[in-house]
Amino acid sequence: MMTTDVLIVGTGPAGGAASLFLSSYGIDNVVLTRYGWTANTPRAHITNQRTIELMRDMGIEDQIIDKGTSHGLMGQTAFCTSLAGEEIGRIRTWGTHPQRLADYTEASPTLPCDLPQTLFEPILVSTAASRGARLRFDTEYVSLEQDEDGVTATVRDRLSGETYQIRAKYLIGADGGRSKVAQDIGLPMAGSMDIEGSMNIVFEADLSKYVAHRPSVLYWVLQPGAQIGGIGAGLVRMVRPWNEWLIVWGYDINQPAPVVDEAMATEIVHNLVGDDTIDVKLKGTSVWSVNHMYAEKASVGRVFCMGDAIHRHPPSNGLGSNTSIQDAYNLAWKLALVLRGQALPKLLDTYDEERTPIAQQIVERANKSRTQFGQIFHALGMTPDAPAGRTIDSRKDDTPEGAAQREELRKAIELKDYEFNAHGVELGHRYRSAAVVPDGTPEPAHDRDPELYYHPTTWPGARIPHCWLTRGTETVSTLDVVGKGRFTLLTGIGGDAWVKAAATIAEHTGVDVESYVVGPGRELEDLYGDWARLREITDTGCLVVRPDGHVAYRAASLAEDPTAALTDAFESILGVRAGS
Repeated sequence: MMTTDVLIVGTGPAGGAASLFLSSYGIDNVVLTRYGWTANTPRAHITNQRTIELMRDMGIEDQIIDKGTSHGLMGQTAFCTSLAGEEIGRIRTWGTHPQRLADYTEASPTLPCDLPQTLFEPILVSTAASRGARLRFDTEYVSLEQDEDGVTATVRDRLSGETYQIRAKYLIGADGGRSKVAQDIGLPMAGSMDIEGSMNIVFEADLSKYVAHRPSVLYWVLQPGAQIGGIGAGLVRMVRPWNEWLIVWGYDINQPAPVVDEAMATEIVHNLVGDDTIDVKLKGTSVWSVNHMYAEKASVGRVFCMGDAIHRHPPSNGLGSNTSIQDAYNLAWKLALVLRGQALPKLLDTYDEERTPIAQQIVERANKSRTQFGQIFHALGMTPDAPAGRTIDSRKDDTPEGAAQREELRKAIELKDYEFNAHGVELGHRYRSAAVVPDGTPEPAHDRDPELYYHPTTWPGARIPHCWLTRGTETVSTLDVVGKGRFTLLTGIGGDAWVKAAATIAEHTGVDVESYVVGPGRELEDLYGDWARLREITDTGCLVVRPDGHVAYRAASLAEDPTAALTDAFESILGVRAGS
């Protein structure tokens, strides 16, 4: 029987990332997939700042940037009657508007990029393998049995037909939107599956003459009388600029799924491009359904689910793979501490506490974004309740009605900021769990829309704010200082007692704690003065940052007994306090 510390079912964004993180932390893991290789279609693609930050922590940000389409080519999202037809409007997306770009560059050392799943997954699993993960392709998960000491999974080699068992201390179900692992452990789910039908058509064609002057990831095609379904309207999505594409088109979910043959696919491509003379090289087609479902609990015993297994939603907002990877990042450091004997298993309960609220949030946000095309359709006269006589062309009229229609259309397109510039949704997660020690202060209020704008704070549970510090001749982000599978303590001049206390904690618990004093003449200097503005503590206070970059403990100033204060904090976080 094969044995491992962690068995991971699935090599998608969640499973591949879980293997990468665990392998980087020195935790033995086996990852299996029923397929012969990683994703064969470029389904997920938007790679947001938080995900790139995690890859930066793993030392592979350069691979992501090298393979991805750059931020500057992502943002001129267009609404049109076809690519060759009339353009109705544009919205600057993914933080490319000059005003929003400032928000994005102030928030992170990274910028979003577009990296198709077909390119991202091999980076994840190959790096994981290079760091010790054992991969099993063509291997299908069959069933599992749990006991007090571990999980025994039965798997099948799909090439030989052989069935065998893998014994693991913990199992991760990252097996997608129809997860058998989630089903087998009886995860409670809320919502509905299969609420609308969609199809993907992947093809190659040189469309540069229609798009290079307005570079974007997404081109939305709105045609009166055309079939509207799936995530809104016809979508022409860039896979690689400007010769590889993916079209999303809807079908009636109440009818049998269509057979998307070459003739049908080519006709849809020609229609949405608006040019039936272009040469289309079809690469693949698939049908899928829009879901609105999330797990109310993400684990049972020693089995944890993540990714699409616990949040199933349309691709609106580009949240799917990003949230999946962040699920894995949240769980991996906790598993590592428990498997090393440095924390009690109750630490793992905080995975549920922290990630299930986010699963619900993103499912609801993505589905809300899907419905927010209705205002655009209404503004263009494409809905039954639109004013009589309103059409796409009537917006050009020099009449009071034409002026009102133009204003309604402008506001309707602006509403899509909640899909394409939802910076707060992407970076604003604030955890509440036993792995966060409250400091008695109220949660900071948002001074701007919490979905559209990220609010930096060191309030316990929040991701540590980014700013640039200097280390000798090097300029580093606060996010470069934390992470790497360890806790980090940050203090200022006058806070050296916190550093001594952290060393004592590390010695007694075996937990790795890296400490820094930020100030003039110290290893890290705040030459720009930004850290003093963002840290929300005095020079003598301290922050303890978890391995995933979220603040675990905050003291505004020097405690009377720093060692006792940190001991209490770490006992609470690690679950070792008597009676906790």
